Amino acid sequence: MKSFSEQIKEKPWKGWVLFLGTIVVVFLLGLLASSVVERRSEAVFAYAPKNDFSQFEPRNEKWGANFPREFESYYQTSDTIFRSKYNGSATIDELEEDPRMVVLWAGYGFSKEYNQGRGHYYAVEDVRNILRTGAPNDSVKSPMPNTCWTCKSPDVPRMMNEVGIAEFYKGSWEKWGAEIVNPIGCADCHDVNTMQLRISRPALIEAFERQGKDITKATHQEMRSLVCAQCHVEYYFNKKKIEGVPYLTFPWDNGMSVEQMEVYYDDMEFADWTHKLSKAPMLKAQHPGYETYLTGVHAERGVSCADCHMPYKSQGGVKFTDHHIQSPLNNVANSCQVCHREEAHKLIADVYSRQDKIKENVNILEDLLVKAHVEAKAAWDKGANEEQMQAILMDIRHAQWRWDYSVAAHGASFHSPVETGRIVSSGINIAQEARIKLTRLLAHLGHNKEVEMPDISTKAKAQKYIGLDMAKLNSDKEEFLGTVVPQWLEEASQRESKY
Repeated sequence: MKSFSEQIKEKPWKGWVLFLGTIVVVFLLGLLASSVVERRSEAVFAYAPKNDFSQFEPRNEKWGANFPREFESYYQTSDTIFRSKYNGSATIDELEEDPRMVVLWAGYGFSKEYNQGRGHYYAVEDVRNILRTGAPNDSVKSPMPNTCWTCKSPDVPRMMNEVGIAEFYKGSWEKWGAEIVNPIGCADCHDVNTMQLRISRPALIEAFERQGKDITKATHQEMRSLVCAQCHVEYYFNKKKIEGVPYLTFPWDNGMSVEQMEVYYDDMEFADWTHKLSKAPMLKAQHPGYETYLTGVHAERGVSCADCHMPYKSQGGVKFTDHHIQSPLNNVANSCQVCHREEAHKLIADVYSRQDKIKENVNILEDLLVKAHVEAKAAWDKGANEEQMQAILMDIRHAQWRWDYSVAAHGASFHSPVETGRIVSSGINIAQEARIKLTRLLAHLGHNKEVEMPDISTKAKAQKYIGLDMAKLNSDKEEFLGTVVPQWLEEASQRESKY
């Protein structure tokens, strides 16, 4: 066999092919090396902090100058187009969708107006525009405390740093209206010097301390859920910690299950309000997303909130966390399909199947609770006394706590369908017990027929039934939005140079 060199001598064109091929390969390798170096330089440039501001800078634009990719993706949360089967990023009038809630919250602010939130970008705007805080027109005093601002803005840690935690919580809601203006963002979750995740709200730290845990020992992966747990949790306003101050507190001292928190509240005889119809001492669940997430399979497997709601993405040569915080159902490829290999439509169908099954029992529980409240009112009207009603009212309290806990923990039917199903089914049992006791009591009081149920087929009918003057309330709201809010925004604009 002839050697390669001999073949080249006989056919010199082969040498030219080899020569040109070598040049092409070297050229391509050079391009690759240049791209790698360029992307590394780009990454170093993009992530080298150039901070000329403090930890308490609330304007996301200032932070975004250093981290443009995260900043640009965060502001995609202003998009409200996405709608899933049950929720989404657009405003949804939940009371119009389900008027039974009006009766369930009779005597509480949620019966006036309750909308599906549009996301972090609109947190401040949405809380201003809701009747629960849109103040009655008597000296523009809101029925809600300042504590209601706590999770709405990076202006909150700024103000807590300036005036102190307890002072921030003092007074009614309009006190800080001109100060809380920036939407949820960078300073809520990041250290200004290192960009490491940090806890900016004291309630979570204090809850861990009371459990004997040091939150500073949390891993980075745990922090990718704990920064969410600053707000997406069950909480209440503890007026006993500091006299006269509705101090934000997490009820985790006995544990984080629905029953353990219920015992915590019962032992201290805490109630958010007294129900207008049944007179039951009620609990209003906030949004215990973190607690329900902990009981699900994703938490068991070490998956964090951010893995699904803020998955990693690449742009050029840079890998970063997508700050377009949204439902994974609107981002299946980057969230679900990182681990799951099924097709997107199958994964979405699986989510809806779980939600449908939970929703079926939630509807049963809601119907039972509405009837229990109306029947309890009938018992009072027939002359029942407090001793006769005590056990019944506690049943109503406990059953509705389970309903509210399940529906307020947005996403619980997927995060933890087994635990959520258990909670709802136990609520059904308790509500049935309340109605059995009411039937016996009503018979004892001489009422031996079914209690007539009101027509609450629309939000307007339900609100009229519980005695709300919505014309007056909406007029007050428009007055508030037309006069007070513009004054707040003007004050905030004039103050901007201060920080």
